[in-house]
Amino acid sequence: MIRECHLHGHFEGQLCPACNSEGKFVMNDRERDQIARRMAGILRHFPEKFDLDMDINGWVSVRELSTAIARKDRRKHWLRDRHIEAIVNTDPKGRYEVRGGSVRATYAHTVEIELDLPTENIPELLYYPCAPDELDIHLEAGISPGSRKWVHLSKTITTAANAGHVHHHRPVILEIDTIQMQANGDIVYHAGTTVYLTESVDGTYCALIEENNVEYDLMLKQWAEEEE
Repeated sequence: MIRECHLHGHFEGQLCPACNSEGKFVMNDRERDQIARRMAGILRHFPEKFDLDMDINGWVSVRELSTAIARKDRRKHWLRDRHIEAIVNTDPKGRYEVRGGSVRATYAHTVEIELDLPTENIPELLYYPCAPDELDIHLEAGISPGSRKWVHLSKTITTAANAGHVHHHRPVILEIDTIQMQANGDIVYHAGTTVYLTESVDGTYCALIEENNVEYDLMLKQWAEEEE
């Protein structure tokens, strides 16, 4: 569940991790998950289905968003701006951003937007998961966004592996040389907490992670244990 501490803001769970206060109840896990899924659909894919005006950078009004969701689903008649902000503030992946009364998704868009995300302090290496039978294709031809508007890269091997495991039984992990990318004029944006975006990745910047990588081996072990 989401609760709110009067000193430290929103948190998930029973007690504030900073001061151990119970705080004030905001919403339960089921309500949070339902609203978060609806937010993702609207802010990434179909604002027009909820009669929402989205600007060129992907922003919509928090007030209009909460009103639109409540109007479409009468069971959410209680939804207010503060509930939207609570979901944004407690999202561990940084999927959303609130600024000046507006909210947007930070990545995974299929709608056309212009990104105005940070481009500073990009890690020297980022990571991308793929199916084993796609490896040679990416090493030669690079990475394109497919159905999305941007290529999504991960900050760590673990986050890339988890993202890839959603689609592939045993994804392999490519490391991306962002120093060389940026030196050659390619822009990399910092989106969510561990997510980075770019238009495409040339194959010359891609390499398979080293054999017996400790972080990747731990993920393989974890997946094997989950299947037992």
